[in-house]
Amino acid sequence: MIEFRNEPFTNFADPVNKEAMQAALTKVKSEFGKEYPLVIGGEKIFTENKLESRNPGKLDELVGIQSKANRDLVDQAFQVALERFKSWQFVSPDVRAGYLFRAAAVMRRRKFEFAAWMVYEAGKNWGEADADVAEAIDFLEFYGREAIRLGGPQPLVPLEGEDNRLTYVPLGVGVIIPPWNFPLAIMAGMTTAAIVSGNTVLLKPASQTPIIAAKFVELMEEIGLPAGVINFVPGDPGEIGDFLTGHPKTRFVSFTGSRDVGLRINQIIAKTAEGQVWIKRLVAEMGGKDAVVVDESADLEEAATGIVQSAFGFQGQKCSAGSRAIIHKDVYDEVLQKVIEKTKQLTIGLPEENYPIGPVVDEKSYNKILEYIEIGKQEGRLVAGGGKAEGNGYYIQPTVIADVKEDARVMLEEIFGPVVAFCKAENFEHSIEIFNNTEYGLTGALYSNNREHLEYARKYMHCGNLYFNRKCTGALVGVHPFGGFNMSGTDSKAGGRDYLLLFTQGKVISERF
Repeated sequence: MIEFRNEPFTNFADPVNKEAMQAALTKVKSEFGKEYPLVIGGEKIFTENKLESRNPGKLDELVGIQSKANRDLVDQAFQVALERFKSWQFVSPDVRAGYLFRAAAVMRRRKFEFAAWMVYEAGKNWGEADADVAEAIDFLEFYGREAIRLGGPQPLVPLEGEDNRLTYVPLGVGVIIPPWNFPLAIMAGMTTAAIVSGNTVLLKPASQTPIIAAKFVELMEEIGLPAGVINFVPGDPGEIGDFLTGHPKTRFVSFTGSRDVGLRINQIIAKTAEGQVWIKRLVAEMGGKDAVVVDESADLEEAATGIVQSAFGFQGQKCSAGSRAIIHKDVYDEVLQKVIEKTKQLTIGLPEENYPIGPVVDEKSYNKILEYIEIGKQEGRLVAGGGKAEGNGYYIQPTVIADVKEDARVMLEEIFGPVVAFCKAENFEHSIEIFNNTEYGLTGALYSNNREHLEYARKYMHCGNLYFNRKCTGALVGVHPFGGFNMSGTDSKAGGRDYLLLFTQGKVISERF
């Protein structure tokens, strides 16, 4: 088996790749309006209750129709998953990993098609969608190798006269609740990490992006994954969310999403249900209020570029997005001016036409972001953007708000949209204090050419993923294990060597001879 290497991104400047992507967009559009079932134990179930998925960049386009599960169907899925777990837990890690490798190979061949679905359903431009597919492939390849590694002999201190062995055994039936912003990569990573470790799962996709998840489930069926290992149960969070997480047969919950929902799940699973014989485990990634810090020694052009990329990539809809810019007072005006100029160069339009800035995901997000922009106008000085953008979708102008105080709401609360707040720091230590002044702790970036500042930041910038002289988004599987502190979650370090341990429990067997 070859050593893991990250999947390369596609160069769309190459006419061959551009043509392939355009062909994929055409193919995917020809499938619009199709209905997708639940999948429980391999059985495809269409229900009367359905969810319409629409293109956020062109609201009159119906991407697909997804059947929704109710509590009875969820309970049925638990029974199926429990029955399948009886055999799946004993399948060799090498065999379980083989399913992931086959899925990665098929996804690699159909990379443009999967990317096209995200262009239409999630509003990603070509580059963002391609990176999402690449990350999904990386998760499949990386977690497959990790399962094989953990399935092999584990190092222990030898003891004469005894044979001691440490193995990692799966937990049981888990609930997978992925986000809409990385609807293939994070969804596939969360799901396959659990199943390659020997668990079976109920997958409840985000309501905004169920069709991409349905396509992934189809792929796993295509490569021969046994029925019942993944059970696909889309539905309304209000109807089945608490039921899924509170079910006595739920052994673990893997969740990526908002702080409030994550805390609610944590509260629910802390209560022991009747018939429950374990402490439920939570693996959670719950967002961030990330910042780019710039000191007086930095390359200001690079810093401004990094701020714009961090703040406005995928319309700021990343938990790692740099929604705060904390700038030393001596270079504040210059950095701000550069960011304003770069922001105003960004064009807005349809993701399928590969504009740099597309729509936000839905009406709820749209209204929330616009409300925060109005708050920001009261808390600071609007210098770019500031409102709705034209188009038959949820388009918002990339917005820069300057001269914001460190305790302003737009400096403390997660907005999850194309908004960045600028705050002036009196000195370097002050900038780090401002950075840490948040209940989150996911990502951060520091632009500096001062070695003492870089070393100070290593100790005192409190976040799970800290980047020096580069943007604070774009973690690569295996290279940048990803997860944060405090209200950013359980620091699960997705794409890292300890991630699969979260879905297993250690068992030591000792034999005296």
